[in-house]
Amino acid sequence: MTNMDEQQLIGLVREGDEAAFAQIVRIYKDKIVNYLCQLTGDYQRAVELSQETFLRVYFKAGKYRPIAPLSSWIYAIASNLAKTDLKRRRRASVVSLEDLPPAMEASTPSDEASDSGLVGNLRRALEALSPRYRIPIVLKDMEGYSQEEIAAIIKRPVGTVKARISRGRNLLKKQLESATGEGFVLSKREIYDGRF
Repeated sequence: MTNMDEQQLIGLVREGDEAAFAQIVRIYKDKIVNYLCQLTGDYQRAVELSQETFLRVYFKAGKYRPIAPLSSWIYAIASNLAKTDLKRRRRASVVSLEDLPPAMEASTPSDEASDSGLVGNLRRALEALSPRYRIPIVLKDMEGYSQEEIAAIIKRPVGTVKARISRGRNLLKKQLESATGEGFVLSKREIYDGRF
């Protein structure tokens, strides 16, 4: 779909056209759910956040300015919702050990057999990253956006995006090396081929 078509669709959405809105949802739903799943690590939460994203697209269509592609605006909404959700979840996850019920046992990494190996290590390393690094990395390496497009989505200069991608990749590499106990190299080819 061309930008002109997207501009026409969002224009119709501004006027309350539900069919145009349904078309936008069809175009972006899977991409946004996948993106949010990569950020949150939780498919159900990603679906909920994507629904909230599209509600905001519908009700705030009048605020969209055609400076950047519609996709950048939608991803920016999703990114902001994910950041807020991650902050809320981190605050909620800080619990005193004394507050835990006595029957609750601490899990160990070996208990997580269902998500082991390289994929599990990468997921855990991504989840451990701050959203300031995770969002640009997911947008660049998993969603295929250019650094300029990412800058428009997260509303930061291109230089900041480049630095965050570089720093984030270095942090991921260190996390993966410590998880495997040896030197570890994850090539772009492995990321793009889905072997991560």
